[in-house]
Parts: sequence; C-alpha cells; structure tokens
Amino acid sequence: MADSSVSGTRLGFSVVQREFTAHLRHPLEHPAPASIEDRRTGIYRDLIYNNIESFIASGFPVLRSILTDNHWHNMVRDFVHRHTSASPYFLQISEEFLHYLQRERAEHPASADDPPFMLELAHYEWVELALDVSNEEFPTGLPPEPERAQILDRVPVVSPLAWSLSYQFPVHHLGPDCRPCEPPPSPTFLVVYRNRADRVGFLEANVATAHLLRLAQAEGGPNTGRQLLLQLAQDLQHPEPEQLLGFGVELLEKLHRLDIIAGFRPA
Repeated sequence: MADSSVSGTRLGFSVVQREFTAHLRHPLEHPAPASIEDRRTGIYRDLIYNNIESFIASGFPVLRSILTDNHWHNMVRDFVHRHTSASPYFLQISEEFLHYLQRERAEHPASADDPPFMLELAHYEWVELALDVSNEEFPTGLPPEPERAQILDRVPVVSPLAWSLSYQFPVHHLGPDCRPCEPPPSPTFLVVYRNRADRVGFLEANVATAHLLRLAQAEGGPNTGRQLLLQLAQDLQHPEPEQLLGFGVELLEKLHRLDIIAGFRPA
C-alpha cells in the first residue's frame, strides 16, 4: 500500500506545478503559487516571455515594425496564454505563431484593431523563414542547360524550393509607410524561392507566371515547354497561342536563371 504522505507530497507538487505554469502563460490572470518567492518567479516569467517574444519579433520584423509596442506585446502574451504548440522547438515558434493568427486570434476581441493585411503579411514573412530552413534539396543531376531552340521540347523541372503564392495585399511592399486599409483591385503574385546557393529571394510575378508554374508542377498534365505554353494560352484565352511561345521561352529562361526552374530534362 502506498504511503499516503508520499502520495500527498506528489499531489501537492502537481498542484504547484500547474499553478506555476499557468502563471507563466498568463501572469495577470493566474497568480503565482504563494509558496514560491516572487523574485524567483519573476526570473522565469521574464525569461519565458522574452525568449518567445524575441523569436517571434525576429521572424516577423515587418509586422513588428508596423504595430505599436502595446499592440504587439498584448498579442504575443495572448499567443503564449492561449495557443497550444504542437512542437517544442524554438525554430518552429514562428510557425506556431502563424497558426495562432489563423485560429485563436480571430476569436480575440482585440483582433478588430489588427491591420486587415496582418495575416497575409505574417504568412509571407513565415514563408521566407520556412524556405530558409527547409529540408528540401535543390534538384541535382539534371542534363546541361539546353540550347534556346531546345527549351520548348524539354520538360521544365520546377524546384521544390520555389513556392508560388498569391495575396490580396502587396505584402512585399508593406511597412510603416505602407499600410493600406483596403486591398488593391488586383491580387499580388509572388514566387518565393531558395536558389542553389541557399539564398532566399522573391520574384514579383503575374497571373500567367503563377499559372505556368502550377501547370508545370501538376501530375498527368502537359509537360514539355511547348505543351505548357500552349495550355497556358488556352487557359488564359490568348488570341494568338503561337505568338506566346516566344515570350514563353524568355520566361522559362528567366525562371531557370533564378533557380525557380532547376533545369530541363528530356521528354
């Protein structure tokens, strides 16, 4: 039979532990355990928050520069309090914060004061970090670069480190001096990529480039440069599909120079 005094000690410790962690997550709502000196509690309280806040601020520097100190810190404290992270790794705090913005933040009364572009901006900033640390590798072993006349008959290989994105707001221009209240009439198309030198960059694209990349990445569809461009012309209802081929070769070459297209393989 278990010693009741030992069981009671364990139960008491569990209670204190729960009170302590609840206090660290939301100091204003949950008082610290009376049995722990406030000076000691304060060290942990500040350490936990400052570490998390610094990681989030470094991951979302533009968003941080746009919000006031009060707005920013209230939001980060709400994240610490309400969001249950699926990962224990500090490197994934940015992704957890993005999940918070997508889920719990919408339920918070203070979210009415958030900029209308906040979620899109946060996603764009997270993409840069996600690509920088991605375990995906740039494709290697592809044939040498073909002559220009051969590009249309080869199959473009899109790098898995190139993400084609679209936003309502011009996220790559947002900052303290650019804070639109309404999205512009046309969406913003971007390709964010990590090149073979492991540098992250972005290309301001358009609907044609975005659709071409989607076609090139789709399974079971057209695959050679010619087939892709003719399908693009059909989808965009271009009046002269053959005329699009010349422009299309230039576009494929540009995407290749940027390492968005890793290379061209034989059909």
